[in-house]
Amino acid sequence: MSTPELPQLRQVRAGPRTIAYREAGRGSVLVLLHGIGSGSASWRAQYQELGRRFRVIAWDAPGYGGSDGFPGEAPAPKDYATSVLDLADALEMKHFDLLGHSLGGVVAASFARHYPDRLNRLILANPSPGYAAAPEAVRRARVDARIHDMKTLGPEGLAAKRSPGLLSANASREMLDAVAAVQRQLRPEAYAQAARMLGLADTIADGSHIKAPTLVIGSSNDTMTPEDVCKKIAASIPGARYAGLTGPGHASYIEDAAGFDKLVLSFLS
Repeated sequence: MSTPELPQLRQVRAGPRTIAYREAGRGSVLVLLHGIGSGSASWRAQYQELGRRFRVIAWDAPGYGGSDGFPGEAPAPKDYATSVLDLADALEMKHFDLLGHSLGGVVAASFARHYPDRLNRLILANPSPGYAAAPEAVRRARVDARIHDMKTLGPEGLAAKRSPGLLSANASREMLDAVAAVQRQLRPEAYAQAARMLGLADTIADGSHIKAPTLVIGSSNDTMTPEDVCKKIAASIPGARYAGLTGPGHASYIEDAAGFDKLVLSFLS
């Protein structure tokens, strides 16, 4: 099977910064938000499949890829959510569906809480719960460990260490290489900002304020955000549905693109 073509990277002035994004397809808008160790290039399969039904827009989060970063060391989840709003305004997307993976799920939940009038439907895939509700020692250890790894290993070493943990033991070499290739493009300062943001985030607390129809997706071999955590997040959101994928690890949309896309299309139909 041939590898799907990756849409070209575009840039737009969105509020106070330039945001880079990739776009595919036509129709109603579906915005994709990547995780802490990823970028817009990671949605390669979704551009093709979801692009058959939607105008798919996937950003590089502030400081990632071709996007300008935030000032300061510790932007809050709402800062990222406001950047999504700025991108939507710049691209004249008045209402849209929003899908966030992992850290992108934190951002998506914050967007749904603070800007509900712009959102049609919400999908949180393998969402991080954030660390704000954890004991101080746990919160600090998790944030500091990510920053230490990036500082000491650099993007290349970080990719070698962390990319296997995003997939199950059954993942192919091709998938491992694809995940690592995106991680090698990370910018250390933006990664550190995102890690600190996770220390301020509480997705379950945001969940109780979400009014949009919501689907939460988990996967059976996710060791980073296990299914029981994903189910707790789903339970915190009024009326949310939960769906689990059997087999893939944390990067479920890469490891089981067909199963993932089927869940997304079923929910959005």
